[in-house]
Amino acid sequence: MEPKDQARNEAYKGFTNHDCPFMPCHEGVTREFNCLFCYCPLIAYECPGPYRVFVDRHGMRRKDCSACNLPHNGYRQSWGFIQKWLERPVLWDGHEQTRYDARLPEEADPPAMDPDGRGEPHDERDGAAKD
Repeated sequence: MEPKDQARNEAYKGFTNHDCPFMPCHEGVTREFNCLFCYCPLIAYECPGPYRVFVDRHGMRRKDCSACNLPHNGYRQSWGFIQKWLERPVLWDGHEQTRYDARLPEEADPPAMDPDGRGEPHDERDGAAKD
């Protein structure tokens, strides 16, 4: 078995389920529609995708990611986007979305981490940790 970074066949990076009754589930996808991340692995982590916060019937704050197409916009692009954000995951703390609105997966880079490696988002422009 070849390591994924050396594989010649990239079929593992995505697929489109044309028979899905929910298709199309996200608007604005301009490339191959990637169904691999139907349930986004970033739901519990910080991410740049456009999401709204709601409180469920048990009082838990949750993300509504229905306006996000980043994990679905192209096989290679969405695979790279998810892999990049899972390299250094930061747990989502329930706050409203404050990041920029990334339009395509390659524009949605994870934030730089603080110098001591604690995994806190860090703004390189002014040297301050983000809140």
